[in-house]
Amino acid sequence: MEEGSSRPFTHHSSIYMNDHIGFCGSIKKIPSDFVVTEINIFGQLVNENTTDYLHKSHETLLEQTKLCQQDPKKQRLRPPELCIDEELGRVQDDYRTSELLIVPPSTGESEEDCKAGNIFEYHLDNAGMMDSLLDKSITEQLSQFACHVKETWDSKSEPGAFPTEFSLGPILDKKVRASLHCIIRQQYPFLVTVTKCNEITVKANQDFQELCHLVSEEEACGFLSFLDAKAENSKFAFKPDGNKEHRTMVHHFISKKFGKLVETKSFSDSQQKVVIMVRFREKRSSRKRANADCGEKQDIYTAFTLRKENLETLEAIGYLSSKLGVLPSDFSYTGIKDKKAITYQAMVVKKVPPKRLKELGRAIEKNGIGVSNIHSASQPLKLGQLQGNHFDIIVRDLKLQSNDCSARLKERIPQAIENVKKSGFINYYGTQRFGQGQNIQTDQIGLALLIEEPVRAVKLFFTPEDTDDPVNKAKKYFLQTEDPKGTLAMLPDFKVREKMLLRALNRYGINHEGCTHGWLSIPHSMRIFYVHAYCSKIWNEAASYRIKTYGTRVVNGDLIFSEKSAEGSLLNGKVNVHTVTPEEEISNKYTINQVILPMAGHSIQYPTNKVGAWYQERLASDGLQTCKFRLPELQLNVPGCYRHLLKYPHNLTYSFLKDNENEIGNEDSPLHDSIDSLSLSFWLDPSCYATVCLGEIMKCNL
Repeated sequence: MEEGSSRPFTHHSSIYMNDHIGFCGSIKKIPSDFVVTEINIFGQLVNENTTDYLHKSHETLLEQTKLCQQDPKKQRLRPPELCIDEELGRVQDDYRTSELLIVPPSTGESEEDCKAGNIFEYHLDNAGMMDSLLDKSITEQLSQFACHVKETWDSKSEPGAFPTEFSLGPILDKKVRASLHCIIRQQYPFLVTVTKCNEITVKANQDFQELCHLVSEEEACGFLSFLDAKAENSKFAFKPDGNKEHRTMVHHFISKKFGKLVETKSFSDSQQKVVIMVRFREKRSSRKRANADCGEKQDIYTAFTLRKENLETLEAIGYLSSKLGVLPSDFSYTGIKDKKAITYQAMVVKKVPPKRLKELGRAIEKNGIGVSNIHSASQPLKLGQLQGNHFDIIVRDLKLQSNDCSARLKERIPQAIENVKKSGFINYYGTQRFGQGQNIQTDQIGLALLIEEPVRAVKLFFTPEDTDDPVNKAKKYFLQTEDPKGTLAMLPDFKVREKMLLRALNRYGINHEGCTHGWLSIPHSMRIFYVHAYCSKIWNEAASYRIKTYGTRVVNGDLIFSEKSAEGSLLNGKVNVHTVTPEEEISNKYTINQVILPMAGHSIQYPTNKVGAWYQERLASDGLQTCKFRLPELQLNVPGCYRHLLKYPHNLTYSFLKDNENEIGNEDSPLHDSIDSLSLSFWLDPSCYATVCLGEIMKCNL
């Protein structure tokens, strides 16, 4: 059909592709009525004994995987270094937030292991090299510049006419520049060195000055020397501090200025005095290089099939992570599965050997979780790394539409199913993507993050539902009191996201900066989930607008995947799309099932017809433009992707059930006048929703 009839549907006005009347019924009355089984990239159901396809080469996996969205490059922010030289290697910090692992030193631990004084002295042994690397006049001018900087700070006077930086001049030898950076920083911790076009410039280190307002100059020098040394497994301890409020200020300063490089923790020493200890964060990139160079043991990965019942995927991961003592970000999966269902999906966990996962055994089954097919793997999973999902669904309480008096169910059901087999359905995101029935839906949180309102996003996140279970009681308490610590005590352990967020809010406060830290405390995959929910909402609305405006014709300005980049595969690092020309429209070169629509992002191409203009207006109405999909403050990068406008069910079969007789007939058998339930079996491509396919078949809200 061309224009389709409209019916109310969450997040958009639903448009149907077929003109049959449909029928009514209910789904998900019990979890076993809706069974979802993931199909891996080799076409195997994951609840069967599957091959460990993770041992296949990475290149083979990429060729066989249909990705809806290419993995965005991980954004990297340079930590606050004292040396910035484009030719020198930089420390690249892993964005994944991990728990603090610092423990108090034992009574037998030497003072040298806790303090950085020994490191500072070690590097000072090299100070005599400066005379051999620089002219004596330059060395003297540098010393004079350093004295002026110190005098200005000590007297708290304005620098006046004195220059704010000093140049050592061009130094062509890279090794000499590297040595000078190190020597100057160690001899003058209150200075910072920068290289530009082979010229080293020396400036005052404002971080040192600010730190001296909180701790002694000796401690500030030791801390910055500790940072510069970057000695493996080293620690630095500030002097004992009995003032909790002052310690909090020190924690906040170090986190703000150097948080991507180090982490801090307060603990009591052997004399029961509270000490702030600092250590370097573990960096994944350097660990991988070390493993490759030294032949050390690689990370442990264990693959398994997760069975869950009446649970969100992220809730199940939260529960498993708390039982296994790992982070939620150590789990990888190919996609989120329905909550109100029994689902089977492939999953990989890092740092947990197969034996440890098997030992969990029956302890987790009572919580609606099961694990099977446990075996070693060589790498994590990626989103979209599957062929699709298989669905076994029972629709109960069957009846005709209220305005349908001209036929019986035995006529309506086969007609509806055959139509959808032939014409497909609009590839909407299902209501479970947005939190069906919730007071606050996930796309609202995503929009708040995109428009850089982290405080609002936090309050939306903690908006309770209309029930009095412990989780919602805790959420109500938080909104009423803004007491993160008290709310933490009320939440069950498996609410990992909520607890991570609350711990950060307790430490940093409920303001813009504190809530930003809060969102950064939860894994990237969970954080980006809310932003993707907003983008999905926009896609649904765009799909409805596209069909309303142009029907099933392929028109000038529509987008399709180019022949060189079929089905969204990568070509030169990006997906190639083609814009339909006027000549191609006239010749009917393409069909509607080839049309794609973009998911909003900063690197996608929009249609050049009315649909493209609609995207721009719609995003602007929410305060967004395409450039807004880069959020360095929240470490989120949303390049966008493309999604087919139409999809089709595969291997769709059906049969009828008489509930009172528990008897099953097939589509070829005579039908009773009274039909209680309908059993459907089919599979869909990745990121397609069975509830949307059913909505097209039944023509009623699900």
